[in-house]
Amino acid sequence: MQERLAEFRALRRALEERVLPLASSIDGRAFGFQASLHGLELEAGGYVVVEAAAGPRLGQVHELDMDVVEGADFELPGEDARSARARIPIRHARGRGVVLDGAGTPFHDGTLRRATPPEVAAWLERVAPRRARLPVGELALAPGVELALDAGGFGRHTFLCGQSGSGKTYSLGVMLEQLLLETSLRIVILDPNSDFVGLGRARAGADGADRFHAATAGLAVHRARAPGAERLRVRFAELARETQAALLRLDPVADREEHAALDELLDAAATPSLEALRASPRTEARALALRARSLGADRLGVWAGADRGTTADAAAGSDGRGVVVDLGSLGTRTEQALASVAVLDALWRRRERREPVLLVIDEAHNVCPAEPGDALTALATEQVVRIAAEGRKFGLYLLVSTQRPQKVHPNIVTQCDNLVLMRLNSAADMAYAETVFSAVPPGLLRRAAGFGLGEALVAGPIASHAALLRFGQRVSEEGGADVPSTWAEARP
Repeated sequence: MQERLAEFRALRRALEERVLPLASSIDGRAFGFQASLHGLELEAGGYVVVEAAAGPRLGQVHELDMDVVEGADFELPGEDARSARARIPIRHARGRGVVLDGAGTPFHDGTLRRATPPEVAAWLERVAPRRARLPVGELALAPGVELALDAGGFGRHTFLCGQSGSGKTYSLGVMLEQLLLETSLRIVILDPNSDFVGLGRARAGADGADRFHAATAGLAVHRARAPGAERLRVRFAELARETQAALLRLDPVADREEHAALDELLDAAATPSLEALRASPRTEARALALRARSLGADRLGVWAGADRGTTADAAAGSDGRGVVVDLGSLGTRTEQALASVAVLDALWRRRERREPVLLVIDEAHNVCPAEPGDALTALATEQVVRIAAEGRKFGLYLLVSTQRPQKVHPNIVTQCDNLVLMRLNSAADMAYAETVFSAVPPGLLRRAAGFGLGEALVAGPIASHAALLRFGQRVSEEGGADVPSTWAEARP
């Protein structure tokens, strides 16, 4: 029996090894293919060359699975003239892909092989846009081939997601550095974890440090305890009325008297200081002062005081390369939400100037969550939703980054045309990403669960094609870092 089983396996292997690597296409754009499982060099996201009658075509594999077909019955001879009959199932690889170069002419039974890195590199060079190119790393499945993003693609909203430990923040820094180096686009960053406070400083010994310093000379970092003009500060009078009411937790119906008192002060172009409210003959105004005092609104460290300019002014201005708003330097969640709303409102107010700005929201589930937990965060979320829906025509472009895609407001995520997907193990998050980014090949999306540190799938107008990428080195200092795990080392 064991001998017959060995013969059966040997025969099956011999048949499977003879499965020809062939591809066919009825439209010259998408193709299906078969290949032997033995010595298989193909994988989803990888590059192939189809040798067709009309010439070679460069393509990319989008789906790859194992298939089984039932072969004919075979007779296996045995001892003493006895024999056994068996039907041999033939396993082989079956998949689908798209033609990247030479699309348009149908083909049948073209021979399929893995593309070499130089062939892929030559195609990328031919299709490279005339706009600025942003070299951010190399293709994961074509070693040594540089992948440059199309700077013009950031004129569409971009969604970056990856779980903790995937290299998401580091990789976001790589993209922002290249935008600063290769374009003139102003950048405003809402930075809840202080990860980008070193974006304007090159690491010691970094290549191109002088050029980088020149490109980032006008990038300001606003922090809570910074001296002078770079102190993160907000002025009450610059806030929208609904933001002022939200800060004071005023309900227009339940607190109508106090709300009306605030409106009257604002209609009179008066800044509602505590002193003015306490001195008012109106009971409602004095009640408003008591409310502000009880809530601690007057003691927030984010107020501008005697400072002339504010962080919102700097963010919405035209000078320099942009502003990093270090929300992580603020002591309370209220201050972070207040600063976020102030910057978002200021950017929206200046939209008619149509001066391009990239608004980067890192850890966006904190700034514009799917379910805001307070009135200020709800206002921030509402403003980001408005920018996502209408901002592009005014030159307001979003780059939203998060660990959990479902935790960001869906009306923001669904407006993003670009996707940068890093490691994502959650089945629920993957299912959500497949639903929202249905134009991206599912076979490539599903690879995200196995990505290593710094590996990503990029798709949309920023890339020539849906590509698997390994991000390269950063030039600048990384602001945030994990706590050292020395506590886990064995004790002597």
